[in-house]
Amino acid sequence: MSAETDVKLQNFKGIFSLEGKVAVVTGGSRGLGLHAASGLIQAGCSKVFITSRKAKACEEAIAALNALPGNGKAISVPADLSKKGEVERLVAEVSKHTDHVDILFANAGATWGAPFDEHPEDAFAKVMHLNVNSVWLCAQKFAPLLRKRASIQDPSRIIVTGSIAGIGVGSLGPQATFGYSASKAAVLHLARNLALELGSEGILVNSIAPGFFPSKMANGLLELAGGASVLADASPNKRLGQAEDIAATVVFLSSRAGSHLNGATIVLDGGSVLQAKL
Repeated sequence: MSAETDVKLQNFKGIFSLEGKVAVVTGGSRGLGLHAASGLIQAGCSKVFITSRKAKACEEAIAALNALPGNGKAISVPADLSKKGEVERLVAEVSKHTDHVDILFANAGATWGAPFDEHPEDAFAKVMHLNVNSVWLCAQKFAPLLRKRASIQDPSRIIVTGSIAGIGVGSLGPQATFGYSASKAAVLHLARNLALELGSEGILVNSIAPGFFPSKMANGLLELAGGASVLADASPNKRLGQAEDIAATVVFLSSRAGSHLNGATIVLDGGSVLQAKL
């Protein structure tokens, strides 16, 4: 085969398009989840379901998403995934609008900071439950909808939000995040297990390990570290994460462009985790 023929066989038209796809974004009313949802809907998703604990926050999010260019529709389904039965209720509510799901962005999460000797047992358990158990349950309970249109040629996707705190060491000292760091290490490995389990069924599972992105969850640690400008200057690429960084990464992993990634972790931190001290 000549190089000219090889080039002709490549079809890059629409390689990042999500035209007509249906997505579910947990923790989607703000921060990384909302950034991802904005990317999904602008890339062509016909429906993007947003869930988080607070109904008002969900409604505000879908109002902003539905004002974006495009024909997609954002739909609010408030749910507290830390509570028993809420994942199943979420699946049931989504099923009222669609008979399939193409993309699940498992992003709901929480953190807790406290010194080692004072770190509450129930806080550690709460963080582990939401950050790990809810991801597992979402993958399991949404699997029938993800399988509906999944194929080897056009796979469905599960994308899991981890953190560089699950790769390196997270925050220590007065605002130590032991449960958060442990949960993010666990969920990254859970994603690898799911990738092997579901890949042959046409469901690809990958994870994202973000560094610092200004958000409600991260802002407290940003202040303790001296502010956004100090952390940005300490990063190898001299900036923090931005909304489009998350949006573009989720779109890539969800699209035909990312159809040969399975069990991968994309570290989205400008190279910060490579340094000796985070």
